[in-house]
Amino acid sequence: MAAILGLIVGIIAGVFLQPDIPVALQPYLPIMVVAALDALLGAARSYFERSFSDRVFVVSFFSNVVTATLLVFLGNQLGVGSQLSTAVIVVLGIRIFSNVSALRRFIFKG
Repeated sequence: MAAILGLIVGIIAGVFLQPDIPVALQPYLPIMVVAALDALLGAARSYFERSFSDRVFVVSFFSNVVTATLLVFLGNQLGVGSQLSTAVIVVLGIRIFSNVSALRRFIFKG
């Protein structure tokens, strides 16, 4: 429940404060958002499977975001940033769709 409240507070703060994103971080923001979404949906899935742990969620959230960002940063340094960004998005997208599918099965199963 704390994660949901934090998400709501973060969204409201972002809408009203409209923070400026530094130019250096702008290429990495979409990757960060997708990685965070993957962690949130993974947490929702584990909640419905009754195996949710707040510590695992926090570690998963930050490690997903940092790892995805570092991979894209490394790709940019090697000159293959767009290809590595695409690879990260595809992998995280597969995980997101897998989690959504599991949530859908749980909800419709009853």
